[in-house]
Amino acid sequence: MPSTESRFSAEQRRALIDLARASIRHGLDHGRPLPVDPQSFDPDLREPGAAFVTLHRDAALRGCIGSLEPRQPLVEEISHNAYAAAFRDPRFPPLTRGEYPDLEVSISVLGPSEPLEFSHEADLLRQLRPGIDGLILEADGRRGTFLPTVWASLPEPADFLAELKRKAGLPPDYWSDRLRISRYTTESFG
Repeated sequence: MPSTESRFSAEQRRALIDLARASIRHGLDHGRPLPVDPQSFDPDLREPGAAFVTLHRDAALRGCIGSLEPRQPLVEEISHNAYAAAFRDPRFPPLTRGEYPDLEVSISVLGPSEPLEFSHEADLLRQLRPGIDGLILEADGRRGTFLPTVWASLPEPADFLAELKRKAGLPPDYWSDRLRISRYTTESFG
């Protein structure tokens, strides 16, 4: 679910979606992400940004790759992550030309993350905001994240947290004083 405040105009959103699709098309033709000249984009899209690109085909997940911290201009991030979602997501085989026309592309641009303070799991669960929070879980050298859109399939905070633990390679009932959870919001469009 997107944040209530929109950081990007409709034109900027369209430019990012078009860029993601162009990078996937470039990957089909050349086997690498589309090279991007940040200077040819709106100044807001040249700012460093963290983002995920999610691909669906026939309403089923087909790839999702992103970053949690801004490391490069947002337009470069989108080009790289769109290519990676199509061709490097280890859960799926590389995208084929035949799949491209039916591909649905969405983008989630992450806001800054904030660590949550909690003393036990019930305390943590009370702080979660279903449909709003994306979570980053870190424990015992493992890390996982769920975007806020995952709340649509896991609307109960306890289920959301248990599946996030599983995604990070931990048992769903895992608990430790070393468990760290941060939350973030996204602006999602596609």
